[in-house]
Amino acid sequence: MARPRSVQAHAKVLNAAVELFSERGIDATSMDAIAETSGVSKATIYKHWPDKDSLVLEVMGYLHGLDEEPPVFDSGDLRADLISQLQYQPAADRKALREKMVPHMIAYASRNQVLGGAWRARVIEPARRALTNIIRRGQKRGMLRRGIDPEVGIALLLGPMMYRHIFGHKAGRKGPKNLEIQVADAFLAAFGTGKRLPTRGAATTSKAQKQD
Repeated sequence: MARPRSVQAHAKVLNAAVELFSERGIDATSMDAIAETSGVSKATIYKHWPDKDSLVLEVMGYLHGLDEEPPVFDSGDLRADLISQLQYQPAADRKALREKMVPHMIAYASRNQVLGGAWRARVIEPARRALTNIIRRGQKRGMLRRGIDPEVGIALLLGPMMYRHIFGHKAGRKGPKNLEIQVADAFLAAFGTGKRLPTRGAATTSKAQKQD
């Protein structure tokens, strides 16, 4: 069955925007260019997105796999859960485009604080929240020291990941090997108690995360 025209037009615009933003950057891409590349009129585009910023947010959400249900890593092995969470790649088939887009997005968001706040809330917050839940579970189960500020923990865990995304692929550089493992081990060396629980499997459902 053919998709309704509005759904087809939406997909065409989204695909064109992903292509142009990742190749030219956000500032250099006009809505006219997106209309021309997608074959969808500007009038139709503005029915779906009131402005370019709303389209940018949807593109970033798509590239970060917000259309997929993320796993919750709760095996009982804190080290394994931290590594799995840091290694998790939503929408793996969009990874190359995502890596091209993130530097453009950071630059664009630095000049547009409203958009930057919306991007962090929509795209970055889920990863931050997932790590917060892992840290809290670790404290509750006695595997992490009590009194850790979750924000400090998240900064220590996510900071190296962001560094790799921004700088790791420039000028032919290769990021550190097994970075996620090294980051998790450094975090546990600083805050871990050495206690371990029997593992229960690699991941549970997202419902478990909401109930934590």
